[in-house]
Amino acid sequence: MDGPVVKTVLDNGVRLLARPMPHARSVSLGVWVDVGARDESDAESGISHFIEHMIFKGTARRSAYQIAREFDAIGGQTNAFTSPEHTCYHARVLDRQLERMVDILSDIFLHSVFDPGEVERERPVILQEIGMMEDIPEELIHVLAGSRFWDGHPLGRSILGTRETVSAVDSAAIRRFFERRYRPERIVVAAAGRLEPDRLLDLVGPPFASIDRGEAFPARIPPVPRAQLTVQPRDLEQVHLVLAAAGLPVRDPRRYALALLNTILGGNMSSRLFQEIREKRGLAYSVYSFVHAHADAGMFGVYLAVAPENVAEALACVVAALERLRGEPVEEAERSAAIEYLRGSLLLAAESTDAQMMRIAQNELHFGEELPLERVLEEIAAVSARQLQELACSLFRREKTALTVLGPVAEPPARLEALLAPLGN
Repeated sequence: MDGPVVKTVLDNGVRLLARPMPHARSVSLGVWVDVGARDESDAESGISHFIEHMIFKGTARRSAYQIAREFDAIGGQTNAFTSPEHTCYHARVLDRQLERMVDILSDIFLHSVFDPGEVERERPVILQEIGMMEDIPEELIHVLAGSRFWDGHPLGRSILGTRETVSAVDSAAIRRFFERRYRPERIVVAAAGRLEPDRLLDLVGPPFASIDRGEAFPARIPPVPRAQLTVQPRDLEQVHLVLAAAGLPVRDPRRYALALLNTILGGNMSSRLFQEIREKRGLAYSVYSFVHAHADAGMFGVYLAVAPENVAEALACVVAALERLRGEPVEEAERSAAIEYLRGSLLLAAESTDAQMMRIAQNELHFGEELPLERVLEEIAAVSARQLQELACSLFRREKTALTVLGPVAEPPARLEALLAPLGN
């Protein structure tokens, strides 16, 4: 049986979380920073993601090649990611390689030199990443939808930045942002797997205790969603659509009901949208709903890609599905199936050291404590059909809904607007 999370707060505010998983053979460790793309100025757009790349490009002790070679030599799997609110550097190794993994991760996180030459070598890589995103319509439509929904707010910017901002950033700017934003009170080091918490503290504590406190972190400004209709013509085989509604902040107590709504609407192969749009009508290969939850806001959306001649029919199906959730209570069999689906997904993920590491870190960053999985499962199971309907009525309203369309669109905007009208206000 997995042990409880052991939390230690270092004198400078760095938080260390450890979850023993005695049955595992591996250990996953992540260094999380409560800093992301929304914490950048317009001119800094993309700098958090640039730092994510540069962390692996050399320290005073190791070159970029040595970092890669040492991770490979211990059979390690390492990666990093940037989100709107967080940046994470993580690795997974066999338990006997824990000490070497901690040494490498702490070195690159605390002692990266951000060499100007390495910045110049990495810049075209990130520009290629931007180009790759723009070449993939399913990725581009989500970026466009976010920019319109969060119009003018940092949450609406691409995590990658723009060609202009990425081309302008230099080593000095990267170092300034890192030193100003990567403060100890915003750092969480989380580990899960075959480990002893006291031993982990001995390894992680000394290097991370050396981080000095800095200036106060500026308050994040809450966004205001915009109900806009945006059509972006592009020469593609399909038309890609994202219908986005105002969702819930990550701490909202209705988040469990939203998870169930997402599952019922478009979260799996038996969901209403998948069955109606793909299985029954054959209108789309890819159709799903999704949830983005932030500290002070959220987005609940639907994505689909269809042939140009099927845009009106498919969009009408999506609106009808939303209206049905508003107008009819979910039947008990469907509610129970969605609960069991979420239960299975959460329990299966709990067997993974990576998933456990991410879960305990996100709980700490969002809630400041561990949320026992049993409590989460109980909260999900307790959501009633009435609560689902009330939440649907609250979220799915035209005044809170934005439609973004990318591709060879034949329907005029007035026709698309008319298809959204049943949502009312």
